[in-house]
Amino acid sequence: MSLINLNKTYSAFIIAAVFLISACSSTKYAATEKVYKEKAKGFSKIIMATPPEGQLYDSTNVKNQEWIASVNFGIRKPNFVIIHHTAQDSLAQTIKTFHSVKAAVSAHYVVSRDGKVVHMVNDYLRANHAGIGKWGKDTDLNSSSIGIELDNNGTTDVWPDAQIISLIKLLATLKKTYNIPTGNFIGHADIAPKRKPDPNNFPWKKLALKGFGYWYDDVMQNPPVNFDTTTALKLIGYDTSDLGAAITAFKRHFIQTDITPKLTPVDVLVLYNVYQKY
Repeated sequence: MSLINLNKTYSAFIIAAVFLISACSSTKYAATEKVYKEKAKGFSKIIMATPPEGQLYDSTNVKNQEWIASVNFGIRKPNFVIIHHTAQDSLAQTIKTFHSVKAAVSAHYVVSRDGKVVHMVNDYLRANHAGIGKWGKDTDLNSSSIGIELDNNGTTDVWPDAQIISLIKLLATLKKTYNIPTGNFIGHADIAPKRKPDPNNFPWKKLALKGFGYWYDDVMQNPPVNFDTTTALKLIGYDTSDLGAAITAFKRHFIQTDITPKLTPVDVLVLYNVYQKY
C-alpha cells in the first residue's frame, strides 16, 4: 500500500473513531433523557390545564369556585443554595445513583473533582436533595433551593482547587440569576443537623470571601452579658429543637476543629459575630 493510501486509510479510521465516540456519548444516557423528557411533559400538562386540576378548595361545592386566569405570573425561583458532598467514590457512581428510581435522590448540579459541572435537574424544578430539614421557618428546602453535590467521599477526600473554582463560578451565576441573598448559601448539615454532616471539613471561609455565605471577622467584639446563644442560633436559621445537634452543625460550618455539642467561650465569640451579620 502506498504512503498516500495509508494516510487516507488512517485519516478515515480517525474520523470513524471520533464519530463512534460522539455517538456513544450521545446515546449513553438516552434512556434516562427519555424519562426526563416524559416527566417534564407531564408537568407541562399540569401547568397548562385550565382550570388547574386538584386545586378546588371545596370539592362538594364546585360551582362556588371559578377560574379566571391572571396575566401576571411567572416561574417560581430558588431562594437558597444547599451544598452537599456525595459520599461516593466517583462522578460516575453519583450519576448512577441519581438515575436510580429506588434511591429517589437527585441534585440540580454535581461538581466533579476535576471541576467538571454536570447539570442534572432544571433550576426551576424541584430536585430531591435536601430531605427532611429546616432553615428558619422553611421546612421544605427541596422546593425553595438549588442542590449542589460535590464529588467527595466525605471522609478522606481533600477539596481540589479545580472543584472549588468551578463551584465558585457556578455560585456566582446562580446568585446573579436568581438574586439569592448572601446568607442563603448553606450546607446540608446546616439544615439537617440531626442527620447529615456534609459537606465535611469544607472551606466555607473561601466561599464567604467571594460573597457566598457569611464568615466571622478577624477582630471580634465580645458579646453582651445577656447574649442568648440559643436565640442567636435560631435567628441565623438553625433548628434548635435539638440544641446539641444545632451547636454541632454550627461548629461544623464555622469552627471545624471541634464539633462537640457544647459552646466554648471562643465559639460564643464567633457565634455573636456571625449572628450580627445575619
